[in-house]
Amino acid sequence: MLHIYRKETIIMKYITIPELAKILNVNRSTVFKWVKSGKIDATKVGGTWIIDNPELIARLYGKITEKQKEDIKTIVKETVEQYGELFKRLSKE
Repeated sequence: MLHIYRKETIIMKYITIPELAKILNVNRSTVFKWVKSGKIDATKVGGTWIIDNPELIARLYGKITEKQKEDIKTIVKETVEQYGELFKRLSKE
């Protein structure tokens, strides 16, 4: 479940350790070890650890961020510039 809360004027999205474990199909203790080792950034709020990394959450939920969209556009543009003529010739075959 994706939780949404308001922090000042910014709307933050987060998931909990048990929810991330379920999504990844691993044990909660595995995710907790990742948090403790620094592999995953998390914040303890009360007695609950929350993961509020927008890029991680976007990947888990199959969405892409605006930065990822821009990266894709850049890569496609560079590829077309580099291989455009080849693409044209291949499409005629």
